[in-house]
Amino acid sequence: MNPKLSIIVPCYNSQETIEDTIKSVFALNISEWELIVVNDGSTDGTETIVQRYKEEDERINYFYKENGGLGTARNYGIERAHGTYILPLDSDNKIRSHFPTKALEILEISNEFDIVYGNAQYFGEKTGIWRMGEFNRFRLLSYNYIDACAIIRKTVFEDIGLYEVDLPHQGHEDWELWIRAFNGGKKFYYLDEITFDYRVSNDSMIKSFNKDMDLENEMYIKNKFSNLYIEHFKPLFWQYEKYKKLANLGFYDKFKIRLKRLIKN
Repeated sequence: MNPKLSIIVPCYNSQETIEDTIKSVFALNISEWELIVVNDGSTDGTETIVQRYKEEDERINYFYKENGGLGTARNYGIERAHGTYILPLDSDNKIRSHFPTKALEILEISNEFDIVYGNAQYFGEKTGIWRMGEFNRFRLLSYNYIDACAIIRKTVFEDIGLYEVDLPHQGHEDWELWIRAFNGGKKFYYLDEITFDYRVSNDSMIKSFNKDMDLENEMYIKNKFSNLYIEHFKPLFWQYEKYKKLANLGFYDKFKIRLKRLIKN
């Protein structure tokens, strides 16, 4: 089997959601995929469910490893992937059937782009649409606004490395990877449509975060890429200082418009 797309699903005690995730993969508009499920030390019935589907379809690969966290589980799967493209998919989310078809078309028409991402439809304890928006370096460096559920050339991982496993707390591995990809010259393509369904529940990992944990991860990332932050924000700071004088002289509206234009670009 020579799959184009390797779908990496790390899971931990996911027996309530993993079946929906697998079914969404079966519904894809392409057949040239492999599903790599990495059980990160689950103690529930996750393995039984995955093994049942594995018996039905040889494109499913199942691995069990000792619990090591989200980054280690994703890396474990990527290292065993055969596809040209990688799709990280959380075990409580569902991929939309058209997304890989459109993303692969974009990636194969031209070598200009390396990562394709789109919007998400919330379901569960929250409804609505998460519109991620066009790629913007200032926005990315400020906070993570692009979910891990994107289609990535496998060569990106070969060039810049796998997911960071030394963050103080799990939950920002994708943000660190996106910054590293941007720093490595990789190009992002925003597909302005719903590409996956994002489950919101009180049991999700992100719900366990508090402000201190969030800050510790943020400081780890910003210290790691301190030179990158200086490089991109220093020119903006000097422009701010320049136009602040105009603002103080009563040209506030012109200053505000100019600053927004700088950040957008």
